[in-house]
Parts: sequence; C-alpha cells; structure tokens
Amino acid sequence: MNKTIGIVLIIIGAIMLIWTGFTYTKKEKIVDAGPIQISADRQKTVNWPPYLGGILLIGGIVIVATSKNNR
Repeated sequence: MNKTIGIVLIIIGAIMLIWTGFTYTKKEKIVDAGPIQISADRQKTVNWPPYLGGILLIGGIVIVATSKNNR
C-alpha cells in the first residue's frame, strides 16, 4: 500500500513540476434585470508553487525507497 501511495506522489509531483498551473473559463452574469441577462466569459487561473511538486516528488521517492517488499 505504501509503495502505491509513493508512486502516486511521484507522478503527481512530476506533473506539478512540469505544469505549474492551469486556466479555465467561467461564465459570469454581468446584468440580470428580469428577462434581460448579460453574461461574460472570464478566465480564471489556478497556480501552485513549483517547490510543492518537488516536495511531493521527493516524498514519494522516500516512501517507495523505505517501503517493504510484500511478496
């Protein structure tokens, strides 16, 4: 079980190092006056620090290296 968690942390950490964030589009209402509605598309950005991916990557490597082999 620990080995699986370690491998997942390694994969997530590597992805977070490669991609430091993502952008998505959200539709927001600008005016809502009875039957008249005006909306606009707004881009939102989610960013995380690259060192967080490094910490997850190193933590995953440590977990995999210290886990016992269950055969």
